[in-house]
Amino acid sequence: MTFKQQLLKYTRTPCRGLALCLLGTQLILTGCAESEPEKQPEAQATARSFTDWMNEQYEIELGFSPVQLTFQGRSERNDEIDALTIENMQEELTWKLASAAQMESLFDYDALTDSERLSYDLWLFQAEQMRQSADFFYDGLIFDQMNGLQGFLPTFLINFHSVKSEDDMRAYIARIRAVAPRVSEALANAQKASAQGVISPLFALEGVITQSQAVITGQPFDDQADQDSDLWADIQSEIDKLQTDGLIDDKQSASLLSAAKDALVTHFQPAYENIITWAENEKDRTPDVVTGVGAQPNGAAYYEYRLRNQTTLDLTADQIHQIGLDEVARLRLEMEAIMEQVGFTGELSDFFEHVRNAEWNYFPNTDEGRQAYITDAKAAIDNIQDKLPDFFGLLPKAGLEVRRVEPFRERDGGAQHYYPGTPDGSRSGVYYAHLSDMGAMPKNQLEVIAYHEGLPGHHMQISIAQELEDVATFRTQARFTAYTEGWALYSEYLAKEIPGTYQDPYQDFGRLSASIWRAIRLVVDTGLHARGWTEQDAIDYFAANSPEPLESIRSEVRRYIVMPGQATSYKIGMLKILELRDIAEKTLGDNFDLRDFHDAILGGGALPLKLLEKRVLDWVDSTSGRPTP
Repeated sequence: MTFKQQLLKYTRTPCRGLALCLLGTQLILTGCAESEPEKQPEAQATARSFTDWMNEQYEIELGFSPVQLTFQGRSERNDEIDALTIENMQEELTWKLASAAQMESLFDYDALTDSERLSYDLWLFQAEQMRQSADFFYDGLIFDQMNGLQGFLPTFLINFHSVKSEDDMRAYIARIRAVAPRVSEALANAQKASAQGVISPLFALEGVITQSQAVITGQPFDDQADQDSDLWADIQSEIDKLQTDGLIDDKQSASLLSAAKDALVTHFQPAYENIITWAENEKDRTPDVVTGVGAQPNGAAYYEYRLRNQTTLDLTADQIHQIGLDEVARLRLEMEAIMEQVGFTGELSDFFEHVRNAEWNYFPNTDEGRQAYITDAKAAIDNIQDKLPDFFGLLPKAGLEVRRVEPFRERDGGAQHYYPGTPDGSRSGVYYAHLSDMGAMPKNQLEVIAYHEGLPGHHMQISIAQELEDVATFRTQARFTAYTEGWALYSEYLAKEIPGTYQDPYQDFGRLSASIWRAIRLVVDTGLHARGWTEQDAIDYFAANSPEPLESIRSEVRRYIVMPGQATSYKIGMLKILELRDIAEKTLGDNFDLRDFHDAILGGGALPLKLLEKRVLDWVDSTSGRPTP
């Protein structure tokens, strides 16, 4: 079926807004402009280059999402937040399929360059992914302890909405007012999903309530509070800076503060109270025994879709489950070798307990201990950064910060994560660490996490992608979890080849702990969602094969329950990159250059694994002198 035929199937009456979707561990809002996107004329393709046409299409696509514009450091429509209805998702889908169909009619694939063909293939792939997602709009949880507006909105406003002028501040206030209609749309989606049998577990609802209450705790939501809420503190700081810089006077400052306070109390606070009320009411429907989506209507089909979407491959749940079992067995042998190296006597399970419970393996659960973690993470990143030119030709220009997660969204045992900077470098990338419970942050995994989230992991890969030149712009912003997380896991492995890393055997054991953790995910995720495992079944398997702190294990398993399939992409992506490296090394022999291999992986931006394989094999053929098929 061509995209023209698919377009006929999915055409809807145009409407306004956007749909909420999850890409990897990052919340992305995609939507539509206030007016219908401009139609592209059926002009001769020769009038402009393929890349110029693709860039025009991407500009139209960005017009669907004011939030995405802000993420990219742009100020257009920075007084809006994307709408969240199914009609808005269908409108963007209709446009995307029309664009893909138009591309097929305008351009001769065989006449394009290799880079242009990759852009062509990727645009079709994205359109197909969007088409498939339309069938499952109500099958996932709208609010949970990992995702949802309750955590995203304040994070977005505080960290991503740039205030450089009075107009920017008024746009900030307008976005605060816009929270209420967006929350209403999300709650309507959640209510419809719940009515169709998509029921939130109790822990997810409690997480939503706790986070929502934290956001609206303090001034100005409570006049008697002796502390400011995070949003109010940020607003005052932004307005103070404008005044200090001479951009506003006392009268303007007072006007802005008054308008912001009114927006928070009159619009924002009631919206969050509605989220809390909805979650409290849903508690009566929670299951007694928590398991995966296989237990819900359409759950099996939804999980199959999620596996395809997240891995970008056509692997079944059974295949992924077996890959996980094999990887766990292999990594246990490597962990036993470390156990022998440090002279520990006993079973591997005993060594897990030894590492898990050792006082030396944790920073104090104090502000000093938290700062020590941040300091050591920065040191690990600085150490490896100096050596990267020996392993990469392409290097990132963007800066990197290490920060503690904001209090309103911090969770004990929560996974560390990364937020990209802007393409122009005006905002650095940030590696965020959950430090509320230092007992969930073992020292011997500090290095491996720093390499995963920072260098040469997420920060390096995403920054290089955003800084690519002479490719269609949309490729610099593409995100595929199997690629991005696969690269981050490969980075953990690669770091061992870089001098000065994992010097202590326990740090190397931490590397293996991180690797087996991702292998366990393959077993546990498929167990929960395709084999009827309960939450406790998953926790027991995890604890038997990992030295992770129990609080982290519980948090991880609950993440897999509310984000089906997402956790499988990490190890699958890493194994594909290792497979491609093995093919390249064996084919090229003495001509193999690790720097060139890494540039082949990173130099095309994030890709589905099938397109990544094609790109790397084409590079192998060109390097070996063989004609490309």
